[in-house]
This record gives sequence, structure tokens and C-alpha cells, in this order.
Amino acid sequence: MGNRIPEETIEKIRHSVDIVDVVSEYVQLKKQGRNYFGLCPFHGESTPSFSVSSDKQIYHCFGCGAGGNSLSFLMDLEGLSFTEAAKNLADRVNIDLPTINVSSDPQKIHESTKMIEAHELLKKFYHHLLMNTKEGQHALDYLLNRGFSKGELEKFEIGYSLDSWDFVSKYLLQRGFKLEQMEKAGLVVKKESDGKFFDRFRNRIMFPIWDQQGKTIAFSGRILETNSREPKYLNSPETIIFNKSKTLYNIHNARASIRKNEQVILYEGFMDVIASDRSGLAYSIATMGTSLTEDQAKMIRRNTESVTICYDSDAAGIDAAIRASSILVNAGCYVKIATMPDGLDPDDYVKKYGAEHFKSDVIGASHTLMAFKMWYLRKGKSLQNEGDKIKYIEDVVREISKLENAVEKDHYLRQLSSEFSISLDALKEQHQQFNKSLQNKKDNEDKNRNNIPRKPLLSKKLLPAFHNAERLLIAHMLKDKDITFKVQDALQGDFNIEEHRAIVMYIYAYYEEGHEPDVSSFLQRINDETLKSIVTDLAMLSINDDVSGLELTDYIKQVLKQQKMSMIKEKETAKIEAERQKDFIKAATIANEILQMRKALK
Repeated sequence: MGNRIPEETIEKIRHSVDIVDVVSEYVQLKKQGRNYFGLCPFHGESTPSFSVSSDKQIYHCFGCGAGGNSLSFLMDLEGLSFTEAAKNLADRVNIDLPTINVSSDPQKIHESTKMIEAHELLKKFYHHLLMNTKEGQHALDYLLNRGFSKGELEKFEIGYSLDSWDFVSKYLLQRGFKLEQMEKAGLVVKKESDGKFFDRFRNRIMFPIWDQQGKTIAFSGRILETNSREPKYLNSPETIIFNKSKTLYNIHNARASIRKNEQVILYEGFMDVIASDRSGLAYSIATMGTSLTEDQAKMIRRNTESVTICYDSDAAGIDAAIRASSILVNAGCYVKIATMPDGLDPDDYVKKYGAEHFKSDVIGASHTLMAFKMWYLRKGKSLQNEGDKIKYIEDVVREISKLENAVEKDHYLRQLSSEFSISLDALKEQHQQFNKSLQNKKDNEDKNRNNIPRKPLLSKKLLPAFHNAERLLIAHMLKDKDITFKVQDALQGDFNIEEHRAIVMYIYAYYEEGHEPDVSSFLQRINDETLKSIVTDLAMLSINDDVSGLELTDYIKQVLKQQKMSMIKEKETAKIEAERQKDFIKAATIANEILQMRKALK
């Protein structure tokens, strides 16, 4: 499919898009020197080893070796085809792709693309019905009476679905969408009795659900009539474009604020997010009506380290907050818990007490995770009862032993010692026992807090001189055409490492086609992932731009020396074989050749 886009168009797209902007939508980047660093999205890690170069327009992970340009980043992370990735980037910078006429060949249209197109179309249609029509006026009045402003309705693109069984089905059909495909998208439902299609959402307030890039991938419809027998919320089913466990509501809107404030507030539902945003807390997101997953936690950690969980105050909400906190801590997050009066969720609290009180008295008064656990562990226990008291103390010490910060551990042990008049030494001894038990359980597990690698980690080892020389030569060749031709004259393609030989052949061909040095463009010509990883690694090396002729000659000598050493080893093997065959004259001749070769090396 990629061949359908002219090379000059691809180059135009690449030069119009900054890879830092693309990667920043998925990874929180911080500038260090000339490059940007963040947590690698391709494998779990707690220390940033993922580097992005704005100068070279490439990325490289020094942990797992992932590397490439903006196109390959989207292809690898989102699972897009080359054409889809190119279209994604082209749309960002308003570049038309005239050679791809998606409507002329329906058989080749990617199914997910059509599903997103249908969702985007309906989102605008639902929103128009709510804001501009008589049919949607009662729904608009309902929302305004509930405290929504028109600005919020616009920002969150809220809409209304008609009280009709087949309006949307006909609407989609008229615009060229196949209803069988729309059923898979979760927008229409097929009757088993007669095979006819009807609308999934009818007479509901429509809340669009977006992916990380802000594309509409699902809906949640809220019923208007409180006495209706239908469920209060009707959600899209999971589809190839919508996976609840990998979706966070409002992440695309909140991302900039999350990074600016270096924190995020996590809620259970989108109504709470909207209420929080109304309170001036734009860094608010929510899970999709399910428990927080590891994938969602990793998505959060790539954007920020500090998370405040604000779930409902009932027993289910508290249990869910405890579970979510454990997953977030394992992902490398620092977690706080916001608590509210019993019986209120964040949306209710804002309505009752106002935005400022919510901001200061709930979110601003958040507890540390350990303080919240201590409160949680007290529930249902009578600390006047000796058995309950001992059980509580043991439970708290066990939780303290899971903390990583030594100061935090000491603080809570002293707090426990003071409250119950227990010797600090006794508590520390108990803590050490729990700590030892935890270490035994880990049993040499990888201590990486995001331990679900998607790409294998690279083993680091010292390289021989010739290997380093080849790496440095290629690094210079990627930046300088003249150096490339000097190396070509001296070595042709005779590098010792097989991957290096393949890379330099690509480089020779690239420059012979008349291209100028541009590693991002060069990567476009390499299909092998291993070679791409090596190229991005070498391109990220810190090298002297004004390399001397003497330095280059030294690198070349190292490469040639290794070639001669390899030849000597081959001769030594042949000599041993001649001796085994009792051909002593041949063995002596080979020995003399080896001697002459060793002298030449010196």
C-alpha cells in the first residue's frame, strides 16, 4: 500500500511533522541537552531510556533497541500500515494524499478507518441535534438545568440521539456505510427475527469516547427519563477500534494540562471528569466503567508520575481505589487518594458544594496512599479490642514494608509507635521480617516496575576495538556524504559485522541516488527492524562533526586489521588440518604464510 504514495509526498510529510510532537502524544518527554527523553512505550521501564532527536527526526530506545522515524513510530505503536501512518501524519499538517482515493475501492478500505469515520460523522450529527434543533431542545434544557454550560457541551462534544428506531441506520446507509460493518462498529443492531437493522442509541444524551489522538471510537448514551426501565447508561460494545481496558476518557483533551501540572486526577466515570474540569482541574481522566488495567496505568505513567485517585465514597469505590493504587504503584506512579463525604460522587459534590470547595476540600486535601490504607485498614475494627489492635498493627507494618522510600517508612513506623505506645525497635523488627518475606517472593524477578516488555531488552557488553571503529565510521557516514565515499574507496563493503555490511550498502545506494544526509529519510529505505535499530542507535552517538583524516584512517585500519586477523585464524585452522592429515610440507608453508601476515600486521 505504501507504494501508492509518491516518495516526494512522503518526504514533504516527514519534513512538515516534528517527531517530538508526534511522540509527545504518547510519551512525556523532557529535554536533556539536544535530545528529549522519556519512558519507552515499547517496553516497561521506570528510568527513561527512550530518546527522541528533533535534529535528526528519529527516536531510539537504549533499553530495548526500538528506533525509527515518525512513520515507523506510529506503525509500531498503533499497529498501523505504512499508508495509515502516512495519512495520520498528513492529516496533522493538512497535506492531501491525492493518490489514495479511499472511496474508489471499498474492498481495500481498512475496516477500522470506516468505523472511525462513521463515529466521527455521528458525533457531529448528534451534537448538531442537541445544539441546533427542535428535536434536541428538551435534551439541551435537561443538560442546562443539570448545570452544564454550552461551553462544556461544545468542549466534550455532547449530543443527542433521536427517539427513532432506524434514523441512524438509514443515515449511515445513505452515506455509503455498510450496515453489516456498522453492526461490528456497535452503532446499529441486527434483529434475529427478520435480519433488519435498528439504531443502538435512541433518545439519549450522547457522550463520545475518544482514543489518545482524539478520534471518536465509541459512545455512551444516558437516558433522559429517570423512570425508564432501560439502563441509565448504554455503552458501545467492544470493537476493533474500542477496547475498554486500553481507553482512558478525556486523555487527549487533558494531556497538555497533565504535563503542565505534572499530575493527573483519575475518576471512575466521565460525568466526574466533566465536573472536575468545571472546577478548573483540566488534568482529569476516567476509566471506562471498569477497573483500572495495567495498560491504562502504563498510559498514565507515560504522561506523568503523580496520580490522585478520586473514586466514589461507597465501599465499592474504596475497594476499587485500593486495587487501582496497587496497579499504579507497580507502574511506577506516586499515588494519592481523594476522599469525599459518604454517599456523594464527585459530580454530586460539585453540584452540592461548588467547584471551589471540591478543588480545595477534596482534591487539595488528598491523602498519601499509606495514610489512606491506614484509614482503610481501621474500618470494621475496634482498636479497643486487643485482637483487632494487633491485627491492625500487623497489617499496617506489612503495608509499610512495601514502601520504597526509606524516609516514608520511618515516618509511618514512628507514627504507629507513638499512637499505640509500642517500641520502635519491635516495629522495625516486624517490618524487617515482612520485608524479607517480600524479597523472597520476588525471587530474582525483574525489578522493572512496568515489567511487561513488548520488545526484548538489549544486553550491554564491551565491544572490541574493530567493532567500535565500524560503529563510529557508520555514524560519520550517516552525517557526511564525503566521508562515506572515502570509506567506500578504502573498504568498499568489507566491514566485519554482517549487519554493518548491510547498512553501508544501503548508505552507498542512498547517496548514489543523489540524496543528502538525512537519517530519518534514510530509515525509510530499510525494512529490516534489526538494521533500523542499529542505524538509530548509531545516529544517536555523540561524535565530533569535524573528524580529522587521521581519526578516520585509524578507524579504517582497525577494520582492516580485524579482516587480517580473521584470515590468520582461517590459516591456523588450515594448518591444524594439514598436520592432522600428516601433510607437513603444506603445514610448514601455511605456518610461514601466517608468520608473514603477523609481521605485516605489526
